[in-house]
Amino acid sequence: MNPDSKNNLNPVLKKLRQTLAARESKAAYPDWSSEVVVSQGKLTHGSLQECFENNFDAVHGITMHSIEEVRRHLTTANISHGYCDPALADQMKAGLGDGITLSTEYDRALYDSYQFGITRGTAAIAESGTIVLRDSETSCRLGALTPWVHIALVDHSSFYRTIADAIDALGDDPNVIWVTGPSKTADVEGILIEGVHGPGEQIALILE
Repeated sequence: MNPDSKNNLNPVLKKLRQTLAARESKAAYPDWSSEVVVSQGKLTHGSLQECFENNFDAVHGITMHSIEEVRRHLTTANISHGYCDPALADQMKAGLGDGITLSTEYDRALYDSYQFGITRGTAAIAESGTIVLRDSETSCRLGALTPWVHIALVDHSSFYRTIADAIDALGDDPNVIWVTGPSKTADVEGILIEGVHGPGEQIALILE
């Protein structure tokens, strides 16, 4: 969009703001039960954590329960360097050992050198197998989106039952990422490809 086009939109946006400002209050939402939009069949696998893990597996996510599991996975794949949230670095370094190096500052110029990224996961949704990443609690969005492997550290107490429950709890954070397995895209023929617009491996590291 050129500057002239942008300026031409200003009167329109100004008129919209004036119209909205004149309204004393917004119309109330209609009464409805959030349960009518819940995938009940996806919540029949035990506890919220068990439901999450089952549904996360269904979308090709990988669940792990110890840093040792992460170390073995990265070592087997010959992955040795990545980005890590500074607040998690000491904990992760102790478990990953000397063969895997962590950078606690994300350098955009070196984005291709990060084989994995470790960030905090705000929450997980049992119904959909989704990890929630809020900017206010995720140290670096690029650290979660650009490496081939993304590891989200999820606390075992941070599970929401449904998507609606998670939305209600998100607050006013302007940027929230919903991660439901590896990144996916499909062409017009419906052929699904993973790892094109983001991580090709999504790991949920659930720790006590």
